[in-house]
Amino acid sequence: MFKPFFCLTSLFLMFGLAGGASAGLLAHWQFDDGSGTTAQDSSGNGHAGALRGDPTWVAGVIGSGALSLDGSDGLVEVGHDESLSLTNALSITAWVKLNDLGTYYFLLCKQPSGTARDNYPGNYEFRTEITSGALQFGHQQTEAEQYTFYTSTAHIAAGQWRHVAVSVTKGGLVEFYVDGVAAGSSAQTTNFGVLNTQPVRIGGRKDGYSFFNGLLDDVYLYDQALSAGQVQKQFEGVPPTFTVARNPSPADGAVHKDTWITLGWSPGDAAASHDVYMGDNFNDVNDGAAGAFRGNQATTFFVAGFPGFAYPDGLAPGTRYYWRIDEVEADGTTVHKGNIWSFSVPPRTAYDPIPADGAEVADPNAVTLSWTPGFGSKLHSVFFGDDFDVVNAAVGGPPQGLTNYNPGPLELGKVYHWRIDEFDGAQTYKGNVWSFAMPGAAGNPQPANGAGDVGMNAVLSWSPADNAASHRIYLGTDEQAVRNADTGSPEYKGSVTLGAESYVAGLLEPDTGYFWRVDKVDGQGNAAKGLVWSFTTGAFLLVDDFEGYTDDDAAGQAIWQSWIDGFGVADNGSQVGNVMPPYAEQVIVHGGSQSMPLIYDNTAGVTNSETAMTLTGVRDWTAGGVDTLVIWFKGRVDNADEPLYAGIANTGGALAVVVHADVSAARIRGWTKWAIPLQSFSNQGIDLTSVDKIAIGLGTRGNPAASGGAGKMHFDDISLY
Repeated sequence: MFKPFFCLTSLFLMFGLAGGASAGLLAHWQFDDGSGTTAQDSSGNGHAGALRGDPTWVAGVIGSGALSLDGSDGLVEVGHDESLSLTNALSITAWVKLNDLGTYYFLLCKQPSGTARDNYPGNYEFRTEITSGALQFGHQQTEAEQYTFYTSTAHIAAGQWRHVAVSVTKGGLVEFYVDGVAAGSSAQTTNFGVLNTQPVRIGGRKDGYSFFNGLLDDVYLYDQALSAGQVQKQFEGVPPTFTVARNPSPADGAVHKDTWITLGWSPGDAAASHDVYMGDNFNDVNDGAAGAFRGNQATTFFVAGFPGFAYPDGLAPGTRYYWRIDEVEADGTTVHKGNIWSFSVPPRTAYDPIPADGAEVADPNAVTLSWTPGFGSKLHSVFFGDDFDVVNAAVGGPPQGLTNYNPGPLELGKVYHWRIDEFDGAQTYKGNVWSFAMPGAAGNPQPANGAGDVGMNAVLSWSPADNAASHRIYLGTDEQAVRNADTGSPEYKGSVTLGAESYVAGLLEPDTGYFWRVDKVDGQGNAAKGLVWSFTTGAFLLVDDFEGYTDDDAAGQAIWQSWIDGFGVADNGSQVGNVMPPYAEQVIVHGGSQSMPLIYDNTAGVTNSETAMTLTGVRDWTAGGVDTLVIWFKGRVDNADEPLYAGIANTGGALAVVVHADVSAARIRGWTKWAIPLQSFSNQGIDLTSVDKIAIGLGTRGNPAASGGAGKMHFDDISLY
């Protein structure tokens, strides 16, 4: 009886003692020391750095001093500490004065160790680029030769004091700033850097590739992503504050393999106490529902899953839990709402099957089934076959200890089903039936299997089965009915001839789950059942999400072959798509995997840059009760201010145009939702039941005196709500 008490008491002590430390600011090297061989850390976190080589103390731009490095061998080395290994977010800011741009100069980096090469960026690396003076941030994805660099759009020159900053969020953006002003951003395309036990180095890196040549002053390192406003304040000499709770433990999205938990967090800077919310319903936790409120407390840990605590009977396997910490200041009334974090307790049944449910196997000769065992499971029974009902009803399979299974030789073009039952020593838990298709079956479903937020006007498509003469399609809202349907069932939607692998589903119900199946029919009329796929609709009609375009311009599938731009048109300065494949943008996206790049150039007498698409799909812009056109767009800070407009037209009619209210819309960096009431078009005489064309442009239509500037924007997810 004493063991759980001992563990719980230890956790109380651990989180109670650790909770008071502020984790937003990790280190601040002011370089005001003036003498000696140590650069003190004024954050109070004890990350003082040792001077290596021949740095010298000089007058600085902030405070009384700075550090001068001559490019030969000088740097500052800060001993490794676990707090300096960053996985979720970071920000680095510094004042720099370069003597030249002759090489890459490293401001602050934490190089790899172990098997990774010395000259790779490791956990993180902030540097200036050779010749250009652009800022660069790099990190590794693994300890192998996989690394990623991101580059600013603004540059710094030699011989000038400049304030530089980078702010990084895992799975989000890498954002650069110069003198407090945004200097470009990029979506983070790989996982955050690998952890290592190397020191943090300022002014150089592990392999001695180069050493900083110039002056460094007032270097900050944070484990949080600073906002644009916070960077601006930092540039002005006002350190940022962090008012919300941060650094959740377990990490957001973690899998927690136990039925009890101790939640921990770092407090907001002004927090006197903490309101704790926890539950298995996101909306309840987000809205602060009474059932999710767990109380106000002074400590920065919260226990659940024990008698006398929240969830006294234990956390439920197979459940995702959400939690939120609101920080309450000393006045008792100022409350800073926290972010929603989550963790999940794995189910008793097996999960994460490989191949994934609904997958298409790439290599028919290398099919090995594997899975993640259910919570507490000790033995596993495997059921496998080509008949769903037989696999689903099977009992009494022989148990095994391994979490993989080789099904032996399989037939091309067939669909197979499998199930794993888990035994935990006392009880057997029946698993779900999973399915996969061998090469040669109908595949590549669009919408993708399991897709959510699909337009009510979805067009279903697939790649044809080998040796098919035609395909039969089934669609409905009941999975079992679709699985068992035949040509006499209401779910049967007809036969599709070979070469026309698509089906217009019509107007589907909003916010509804649908299931569909495509069967191969050969030349003798024999049908082979396909996989059952699924998607869920949203309450909107899709105009264009840019996912269907390819680089096959010979087949007419390039983005600029649907969105007609100003190529060869003297008074239209637009260019849709990248010059070389991929034509559609595949990194800067709002949703899915592609967006539309639009270059505009309203100089040399051009007054506007416009692209237009003739609609082939949704033309009734009143169907489903929609009343708003939504366009997502993203600009750049270095774009010229040009009016952003959207327009629609009926067949043969004039374009009705609505201009964005923000004259600097083209310079908005983040993805921005533009909602346009359809009434604003109908007020201009547009018949919304028969829309023929949609256009997007920048500039002033029909004004020959309005020649302006140039830039580049991205557009995505055009829909009707």
